[in-house]
Amino acid sequence: MANGSNIRGGQCHCGAVRFEAALTDGFNTIRRCNCSYCRMRGAVVVSAEMGGIKILQGEDVLTSYRFHTGSAQHFFCSRCGIYTHHQRRSNPNQYGVNVACLDGISPFDFPEVSVADGVNHPNDTGGPTRLAGTLRFVPSD
Repeated sequence: MANGSNIRGGQCHCGAVRFEAALTDGFNTIRRCNCSYCRMRGAVVVSAEMGGIKILQGEDVLTSYRFHTGSAQHFFCSRCGIYTHHQRRSNPNQYGVNVACLDGISPFDFPEVSVADGVNHPNDTGGPTRLAGTLRFVPSD
């Protein structure tokens, strides 16, 4: 795993799955996606390189889901249903890690999160990666 300052512990909601993730560039890769699956899931993710996720417990309760081209693999706990991470379609050598599963982190800790245009995925259009917009969180006083 990579640089120790970017290694974060995490778990699913019920605690059956525990993992460590070596984040590629800390929280600088934070994003959401508007593809059909991510839109319904609503997760905010950061990147970890292939080999950058170490399952500490619960590998036997992790299950996965693939759709459309089948190239992205989404992992979640079979007990509580929480999505922990996925192997990315746009870069199969990276994982997207659900920030809400990381210890001490909430998606609401980030005032702005870029939203990737997964509806018009570059692997489908042949064009560049595009942004669909920005998700903003403004806490009430």
